[in-house]
Amino acid sequence: VLALKEKIREVGEKMLVSNGKRVDFASALQSCEEAGGTLATPTNEEENKAILGIVKQYNQYAYLGIKEGEISGQFKHINGMPLNYTNWHQYEPNGEGREKCVEMYTDGSWNDKKCNQYRLTICEF
Repeated sequence: VLALKEKIREVGEKMLVSNGKRVDFASALQSCEEAGGTLATPTNEEENKAILGIVKQYNQYAYLGIKEGEISGQFKHINGMPLNYTNWHQYEPNGEGREKCVEMYTDGSWNDKKCNQYRLTICEF
């Protein structure tokens, strides 16, 4: 339990956990789902800051549970729900259909990115 203490963050109703591993988007999502959760997806400023805390702890960009839909430039939660909160970096998203996944920078802002990059896995439960 003590070993997990620094790895688990609670925010609102969510628990955020990282295994510290850097993998591609599909692998990150799969490992979260196998554990009974999903990729961390901030729905407000407080959750964004909590995820940022883990990003800073590992000093690595992390995938978020957000993907581009059928319409280029339109991003949604991986469950298909529309985004009610965003924190895009200036001039982002700019992938125009080529960058379908979303990463969080170490300043808490978001960037659309190709899904085959290796990024930190952060799950929410």
